[in-house]
Amino acid sequence: MIFVPLSFLVAMLLAVFLIRLLRENPRAWQSHGLFVRLIALHIVQSLLIGLRWGYGVEAVLWLLPILASLVPVLTFLAFRDLAREASGVTMRDWPHLLPVLACIGFFFTWRLPLDLVLIASFLGYGLALLWIARFGPDGLVASRLDGSLRSYRALLLTAAALILSAFTDIAISLDMTYAAGRNSPMVVSAATTLILLLLGIGAATAGQSEALQEGPSGSTTTAAGGVDHPAQTGANPIRSPREDEYHLAARLDALMADRRLFADTDLNLTRLARRLAVPARAVSEAVNRVHGISVSHYVNNQRVKEACRLLSETEMPITCILFEAGFMTKSNFNREFLRVTGESPTDWRRRMSLLPSGETVAQSAG
Repeated sequence: MIFVPLSFLVAMLLAVFLIRLLRENPRAWQSHGLFVRLIALHIVQSLLIGLRWGYGVEAVLWLLPILASLVPVLTFLAFRDLAREASGVTMRDWPHLLPVLACIGFFFTWRLPLDLVLIASFLGYGLALLWIARFGPDGLVASRLDGSLRSYRALLLTAAALILSAFTDIAISLDMTYAAGRNSPMVVSAATTLILLLLGIGAATAGQSEALQEGPSGSTTTAAGGVDHPAQTGANPIRSPREDEYHLAARLDALMADRRLFADTDLNLTRLARRLAVPARAVSEAVNRVHGISVSHYVNNQRVKEACRLLSETEMPITCILFEAGFMTKSNFNREFLRVTGESPTDWRRRMSLLPSGETVAQSAG
C-alpha cells in the first residue's frame, strides 16, 4: 500500500481552497495578492514537509527554515492590509525582511541561533495579529462588510496558529536537548501539518472575498433596520454617544437612504468613511454607540430592509432581489434575512401575500 504523508493531504486541501478562490474571483491575484501568495506558500511548505518527514528526502532540508521564516511575515502583511485604508507592500516595509534574511544567514553560517529567530518571529507576529484584532471586526476597515466577522475569526485563528508554532518549536528544542531528539520527527510532522492547515484555512477564509459570510447576531432586529435592546458590540467601552456621534450616525442614515450605498456588494468601512469625509474609526464608533451594533450588521440590516420591500412590493425572483439589495451570495442573504426577520425570504413573501393590503412591512416584522 502506498504511503501518503498527512501533509500531502493538507497541501491538496489548500490547493482546492486556492483553486476555488481563483475561480470565484479571477482578479484575486490583484485584490487579494498577499493571501493568494500565502496559500501558495503553505502548499509548497506542506509538500516539502511530506517529502522530508514522510519519505526522508533530506535534499529539501535547507528550504524548510527559509520558507518557515516567510510565513509569519507574509501572514502579518496580508492581514494588515485588511486593517488599514492603504493596501500593499511598500519600501517602508523593508524591516519585515530582517527575520527572513537572518534565517538565511544563520542557516549557512551559524545554525545555533536559527531556532531562536524562528521562535521569536512566529511569536512576535502572532502577538502583532492579536494587536490588530483588538478593535474587533470593525477594525478590518478594508474587509467587505458582509464578511468582516469571518475575516476577524480567521485573524484570531491565524494568530493562535502562529503562537502555537512558536511553542511547538520550543518543545522540539527541549526534546533535542533532553531526549536526544527521539520525539522530534513525530512532533515536527504532526504539529507542523496541523499548524499549516490552520494557517491555510485562515488565509483562504480571509482571502475568499466572494464567499465571506457573517454569522448570526445575538441582537433582535426589525425589517426596518432598527434594533431592539441591542448588546454593545466592538472593542469600544460602553458609554453614552456624544452629540457629534449622533450627528455622524444621522448623516450615515441619510446617505444610506439617499444614495443606497448598501447596494454596493464591495462596500467596506473605508469606503463609507471616505463618503462621509471622516476617519473609519469615527464611523465605527458612531454606529457602535448610537445603534449598538457593528457596521457590518448595520449595513446588512439596511440590505434586508430593502429586500423586504422588494419581496412585498414586487414580483422579482428572490435570486434577483438578493443582488439588488447588495448581497453577494444566496447563503449569506438567507442567513442575514433569518437573523433580522426570523424567517426565510420565501416564508416572508408568502406571509406578506396573506396580510391585509394596508399593513406595512415594518409592522409585520417579527
